[in-house]
Amino acid sequence: MTPGLSQAERALLERAHRQRYQLARAPRFQPAPATTSSRTMAGPAAEKSSRRRLLTLAKPPFAVRVLNNMSYGATPASIAELNALGSSDAARLTAWVDRQLNPSAIDDSAVATRLANAGYTTLGKTLAQQWSEHVRADVEWAVRMRPGWEVQREAMVRAVFSKRQLFEVTTAFWHDHFNVMLGDYDTCPVYGHYDRDVIRANAFGNFRKMLEAVARSTAMQIYLDNRSNRRSGPNENFARELLELHTFGAENYLGFMDPFEVPPCPEDRNYPIGYTDIDVYETAAAFTGWTINNNHWEFTHASKDDGAFYYHADWHDSGPKFVLGTFIYPERPALQDGRDILDRIASHPRVAKFICRKLARRFIADEPPQALVDSAAAVFRTNWQHPEQIKRTLRHILLSDEAQHGWGRKTRRPFEAVAASLRALGCEWTYTFDENRSNDLNWRMGFTGHQPYDWPAPNGYPDVATAWSGASTFGMTWKLLNWLTETNNVAGDGKLLPILDLTRAGVPASQWTANRLVEFWCRRILGYMPKSQRVSALRAFLAQNGDPATYVIEDTNAWAQGDLKRHYNQERIRSMVSLILMSPEFLSR
Repeated sequence: MTPGLSQAERALLERAHRQRYQLARAPRFQPAPATTSSRTMAGPAAEKSSRRRLLTLAKPPFAVRVLNNMSYGATPASIAELNALGSSDAARLTAWVDRQLNPSAIDDSAVATRLANAGYTTLGKTLAQQWSEHVRADVEWAVRMRPGWEVQREAMVRAVFSKRQLFEVTTAFWHDHFNVMLGDYDTCPVYGHYDRDVIRANAFGNFRKMLEAVARSTAMQIYLDNRSNRRSGPNENFARELLELHTFGAENYLGFMDPFEVPPCPEDRNYPIGYTDIDVYETAAAFTGWTINNNHWEFTHASKDDGAFYYHADWHDSGPKFVLGTFIYPERPALQDGRDILDRIASHPRVAKFICRKLARRFIADEPPQALVDSAAAVFRTNWQHPEQIKRTLRHILLSDEAQHGWGRKTRRPFEAVAASLRALGCEWTYTFDENRSNDLNWRMGFTGHQPYDWPAPNGYPDVATAWSGASTFGMTWKLLNWLTETNNVAGDGKLLPILDLTRAGVPASQWTANRLVEFWCRRILGYMPKSQRVSALRAFLAQNGDPATYVIEDTNAWAQGDLKRHYNQERIRSMVSLILMSPEFLSR
């Protein structure tokens, strides 16, 4: 029921909407059919699907589980740091989460210095600078696209080296949630502004504030076409994705139906249970006139070509609207229609559940427990106007029993696997530009299907294991991980990663048996010893025809085809490390 309307006014409003949208024969609401579980599937679709099997893995130590789920991968240093934070697992987790949720108190200047020294030149440019120097200036293609490319490569540098690990993981989550394709010719030049001033600025803040920042951002205005949304030619792209992908989720979509017949939401009867196509149309009307300063021929104001957000009143549909069960009066102040809808959305109970399910999916499991989703949604909605709403919600999820005890219910996506590998192997090499190894990595990342921020559809990269379990994805990821262990460092002598140096520092030469080396590297990379079958296979590979318990492998790389225990020993150690990186233990979290 729309508040503040008499029965007569409501009747007029309903009649006007039915005439406008031809609702005389609109279908009535029907509850969605119950989802059929995968175990009861039948028919041709089921016959073509491989049956999922549960793989039981050894459970890692507490610190390893926490760091693999809440950062880009455990390292010896981060494990020691977490273990020093308290006298119990719960105390250590609480201290670590609270520290990570306050990123401004964590000195991350070393990463900023690393990026500057590596030739990143556009990350600090303002939107106006990006617009004038990379959009309007007559520059070659590589210069135009440089801001977005830097953000893309910066993501890997920060994932590997930043001390603000939880912030970096959460930033990637919001990039997927509010996806803008970086590789687009028009969005790439202003992507630095989107990453820094929209996503990063709000990653731990308030969801309602983030919604408006996204709606006003130049990159999103271009990507979802709201820059051309006007009353004389409405464009509903942004409005539809705002409701379907950014807030409600497709599970709360009711199709084309009479909005006055939508049932109330069980959690709060002041809100409708979901959104309809007409809500999309009305929302699109509310955001007409929200555009950018792009020197459009109809603009007459000064400074009309700086790429910033601009509200063009002449394009706005100022008529009455009925959205999500509430009436919006006509002829209101600038931006008010859209802002009222964002308020309505941000306070909706089903939006809270949708966002919290995605957060729990990122940090807990592909199918997170409903009880955790519900309790997190209560925190999210109670704090919908609080400046640290997201931070409070994350804290609730990350300190839950599920976060403390769960493991192995997520699969690392390719980018995450590469970042975790570089962290575990003590990487000091910086991913940059105009350097052969960096360009090689960039090229190979493309084959995995997980280049940061480059998913072409508005829904962002999927965050469930089934989406990344194809033969091509696994094959290209394994190939990339193996390449990391074998490739040379063009900036100096030796390999890109210090595998042999770490081996020499961690195991005395007199103890280089297959058993000892496998144990060292399993504990270095995984943080624990995997199941016995995996260990036996690794030992047999490294030992070849030598005794894994007693034969000492020499620190040489000589050719000895007639005696495989002496054949390319250093190559074999690197390959053994590569096999650990490809293992289910490493690729699970």
